[in-house]
Amino acid sequence: MSGWILRRFLATIPVLLGVTLVSFVLTYLLPGDPARAMAGERYREEDLDRIRHELGLDRPVPEQYARYMGRVLTGDFGVSYATQRPVAEELLERFPRTFLLACAALLIAIAIGIPLGTIAAARAGGAIDRFATLFALLGVSLPVFWTAMLFVYCFAIQLRWFPPSGFIDTSPAAIVLPAFTLGLRSAAVLARMTRASLLETLGQDFMRTARAKGVSAPNVLLRHGLRASLVPIVTLAGLDFGSYLSGSVFTESIFAWPGVGQYALHAILRRDFPAIQATVLFLAVVFVMVNFLVDVAYGALDPRIRLRKEDAA
Repeated sequence: MSGWILRRFLATIPVLLGVTLVSFVLTYLLPGDPARAMAGERYREEDLDRIRHELGLDRPVPEQYARYMGRVLTGDFGVSYATQRPVAEELLERFPRTFLLACAALLIAIAIGIPLGTIAAARAGGAIDRFATLFALLGVSLPVFWTAMLFVYCFAIQLRWFPPSGFIDTSPAAIVLPAFTLGLRSAAVLARMTRASLLETLGQDFMRTARAKGVSAPNVLLRHGLRASLVPIVTLAGLDFGSYLSGSVFTESIFAWPGVGQYALHAILRRDFPAIQATVLFLAVVFVMVNFLVDVAYGALDPRIRLRKEDAA
């Protein structure tokens, strides 16, 4: 088991190296000049040359990449062009808020999606099953920004139950609307996946054997059926959680949530190269580590998956 986990961990290293190269190259393909953005509207050419020299933008691109990798390996992500603060410090300051929002959204998705999908599978063809199908269709079809604005209008402006935006340390209510905006879409997908996976499991031989032995219907459904159906459900939940942590740009921007997604959007608009590169790399590390943990969870949920991968290796 430990050897398999180590191999899975080592496999993430080439991915992260590729992310550093891609993020660095794409940053320089963005339109605009960060030196002009820093110089303001009234500038002289010598001012631009001085700023480019101070930022290292006048050096050859391979040299800039080598210097960038050297800083990354020592934990130095550079200084933001816009705020003149270390980028690593700003990311670590914002990430806990994104993590809090991601955990709340995932909790909502699991609390709604898995029970709804389980009941729909148990009562296939019934009213609850049709409701679950409609819920999944609407949840996947509605854009996140439209759902966010609808929630703000209904629950913040009209009913005044929750604050419309912002992060308030002393008010847990501030997280409700952005968390539901993120979580409902995932809940819809989880409900559909839970239903499909559970229906497939319920038709297998070991489930018929359990029913023939007199095992109660709830135990057959939950203890045997749902447990055997968890692998694709965990996959979806892990991918959604990774996307939340990778910065939900629309949600954080609409609700003025000071997280990593909002920081990434501001960095792109300002052509803040160090902030963009560091944010992309940081979020890639987070997403890769979440997927690594999902792989480890596969081995715990179904040892056959681990054994097949070990045999293939």
